[in-house]
Amino acid sequence: MIKEHVIAACRRMLGPVVRLLIRNGVTWQEFAELGKEVYVDIARRDYGLQGRPTNNARVALITGLSRREVTRVRAILTGEKPAQQPTENRISVLLGAWHLDPDFLDAEGHPAALEAAGDIGSINHLLKRYAGDLPHGALLKEMLQLGLIEFAAGRYRVLARSYIRNPADPSIVRQAGRALHDHAATLTHNLDAHRAEPPRFERMATTPRLKAADLGELRSLIEKRGQAFLEDVDAWLAEHTVTAENHDTKTVRAGVGVYLIQDDERSDE
Repeated sequence: MIKEHVIAACRRMLGPVVRLLIRNGVTWQEFAELGKEVYVDIARRDYGLQGRPTNNARVALITGLSRREVTRVRAILTGEKPAQQPTENRISVLLGAWHLDPDFLDAEGHPAALEAAGDIGSINHLLKRYAGDLPHGALLKEMLQLGLIEFAAGRYRVLARSYIRNPADPSIVRQAGRALHDHAATLTHNLDAHRAEPPRFERMATTPRLKAADLGELRSLIEKRGQAFLEDVDAWLAEHTVTAENHDTKTVRAGVGVYLIQDDERSDE
């Protein structure tokens, strides 16, 4: 039965997730409660009739939860404020803008050396446009300490195109959740026999028997070519991104992810 294969695939998929949860002190009870909330939320939103949320009885039937439990979980979901989507990491946004926004490029299209103050083409202008409500002084100090920018001769110069965050940074945990969601959404779309759209591109290049001594070379290859590929895609996305003021244009979140595969628990499946 296909259900048995789905359960087996889910067990394998959850391995890295559970390691993350245990490492950060998330208990089984907390995970189980989270699972209930997601089950109820998806059942309500995706399996309603005539575009309306599913009632508690139908949610109970679909999820296997009792009606009493569905009622309790649904009250939690509807009683809280809508979860705020995590904002993009501001340092990454700033570095990207410094390489792509014409207001911060020199005549040759390279990131310009920016003066500290000024209405146009200054570091102050860059922060106002892309740092949001974060403290500008603290953000600038952090970028200097990380070696992403430098200040010399009265101007700021950018030294890096991207920012690899510290694993202890909460923002990288949020990004991991988004990355797992994006990949899983593509996979589940492709596995949906009733999907209205064509399958989405999803490919892998793997071998179960790479010599351990060659792993460093593979890592360098992926970092070099993967970064170049993502910069090409990033530039294309920048050209096709509509401004926030254009409310009449339908938009979607779209892009591509590239990641190194290294599985110490080898499986020849």
